[in-house]
Amino acid sequence: MTDPVSSIRNLGPASDAAFERAGIHTAEDLRELGADEAYRRLLASGSRPHFIGYYAMVMGLQGRPWNDCKGNEKDALRARFDALKAEAAANKPPEDKMDAILDQIGIRAP
Repeated sequence: MTDPVSSIRNLGPASDAAFERAGIHTAEDLRELGADEAYRRLLASGSRPHFIGYYAMVMGLQGRPWNDCKGNEKDALRARFDALKAEAAANKPPEDKMDAILDQIGIRAP
C-alpha cells in the first residue's frame, strides 16, 4: 500500500485532491519530485499560488511543523515561491493571463 500525500506532516486531505490533479499520487511521488517541482506541477494544474501552502509543504517534507519557518529561512522560501509563481504566470496561455489581470483589478466576480 502507498501512503497518500496527506501522510506528510502539514498536508491534509484537501492536499490529496490537489496533488492528484497535478499527477502526484503518493507521498513518495512528492518526496521524489521535491518541493519546487511539485509546486510547479500544482500551479500548472490550476492551483492558486499560496505562500503558506508552499512553505507548509516544504517544512512537511523536512518533517517539521509548518510554523517552524522563520527569519532568513522564511525569506529565502519567499524568494523561491515568488520565482515559482512568476514562472507559472509566464507559462500561462494568453487567455489565462487576461483572466488573472481581470481578477487582480477586481473586474471579475470571485
